[in-house]
Amino acid sequence: MTALSAPGFPETAVRDRARRGEAAAFPPHEEYGRAVFGSVAGTGGDPLDALRIVPPVLMPRRLEKLVELGREPLPEDVDLTTRLGGFGSALPLYVSAFGSTSLASDGLGLAVARQAGALGVPLVVGENVVPVTGYGRVEESAGRAMLLDRIRAYAEESRSELGGVVVQQSTEDADAEVWNLVYSDPNVTPLLEAGRLGFELKVGQGAKPGLGGMTLVDTATAERLADTYALGTSTGSRVHRSSSPGTFTSDILGSQVRLMRNNFPRCRIWVKLPPGRDVADAAAIAWAEGADAVTVDGAEAGTGWAPTSFLDVGLPLGECLARIGRPATSLLASGRMWEGTRATKALALGATGIGLGRAALLAVHERRADGLVNLVRCLALELRLLISALGKYAVADLGREDLWPAPCGHPPPGTPQP
Repeated sequence: MTALSAPGFPETAVRDRARRGEAAAFPPHEEYGRAVFGSVAGTGGDPLDALRIVPPVLMPRRLEKLVELGREPLPEDVDLTTRLGGFGSALPLYVSAFGSTSLASDGLGLAVARQAGALGVPLVVGENVVPVTGYGRVEESAGRAMLLDRIRAYAEESRSELGGVVVQQSTEDADAEVWNLVYSDPNVTPLLEAGRLGFELKVGQGAKPGLGGMTLVDTATAERLADTYALGTSTGSRVHRSSSPGTFTSDILGSQVRLMRNNFPRCRIWVKLPPGRDVADAAAIAWAEGADAVTVDGAEAGTGWAPTSFLDVGLPLGECLARIGRPATSLLASGRMWEGTRATKALALGATGIGLGRAALLAVHERRADGLVNLVRCLALELRLLISALGKYAVADLGREDLWPAPCGHPPPGTPQP
C-alpha cells in the first residue's frame, strides 16, 4: 500500500498504464490465445458501472465518414479535440484539483502540471494551496509546489494554444485573496492574455459533501494555521485540520458567479459542485449567471483525508449526470475516472469532459517523467476504439442512445439514431 492507495481504487491497473501506456488497453500479450478475459466488477451501487455501451448495427454516421474520407473509417479517425469550459483541449478530459496535500506538494503536483501542459489539457490547481504551502513569489520557493510553481510548470511545458490553468478557491482561499494574487501577477499574464486562465469556485466535493477540506498537518504547521483553520484531534505528531465549506443558497451562489465575472472579466469561470440531491438546480443557477463550466464530483471520488462514514454520503456520479442532463455549455465530471469505458459512459450521459484526480497522482507516482502522459495515451486509445465502435467520430455525437439500460425517460436501445 502507498499513501495514494484507496479502498476500491484500481491502483494496480493505473500503475500498469503509467508504465506501459497504450499496451495496457489490452490483456498481457503473453496470454494471447491461452486465456479468457472478462470484465472486473466496479464499485457496488454505481450507476455508471451498471450501464453497458451498446453499438447499433446500422451506422449512418459511419457512412458519412466513409464518404468524407473516401475509405472505411478507423478508430484513429475519431476526433477527440473539444472545448472544455472555454478552453480548447486536445482531449475531452482535464486534471482535477489535488489541493494542498503533501503528496501534491512534494513534487508530484509539479510533475502533473508539466505533463498536463505537454498534453494540452486543462489543469485545475486545488484549494488551500496558498494558506498551507504559500503562493510562491519568492524565487527560492521553486520546487516546493506552491501555487505559482504549478502554474509556471504547466506554462513552461505547454506547446500549443490548447489547455489552460484553472485556480480553485475555497472559503479560506478567499481570505487569502488567491484570485487577486493570480490575476495581478505578471508571471501569469501570458496565460491571461491568451485566454488560458480560469478561476473555479469550490462549492463542495464528492468525497465529503457538506464538509470542507480536511487533512493532517505537523504540529509546527498546526500552530501556523491555528487562526485560519479548525484544528482537532492530534494523531501522534500530527493534527487534524478542517476548513469551512462555506455557506451557499441560490442567491449566494448566483451572486458569487456574477462577482467573479465582474472582477475577473478576462478569466474563464468554473463552479465545482458536490453531489447533492439538488445538484441540477445548483448547476442551472451557475450557468444562468454565465459560468463557462460546471464541474460535478461524484460520491465515488477519492480524497486525501475524509471520515470513513462519508463513503455513503452523496449521489454517485452517474445519478448526478442523469439529473442534470445535457447542457448547452460545459458539464465536467470527475469521480473514479481512469479508463475509457467509464469516461465514454459519462460523455454519453451529457458530460463534455472527464476529470482525472487520484489517477493522475498515481500515474506520476509510478513514473515521475511520463506516467500521466502514458495513462492519458491509453485512455485516449480506448476512447477512440469505443466511440468508433458506436459508429461515431466526434465526442459531441455521443448520446444516451449509446447506453443500456436506457436512462429513465429516454428511448431503449435499438431506437434509430437522429
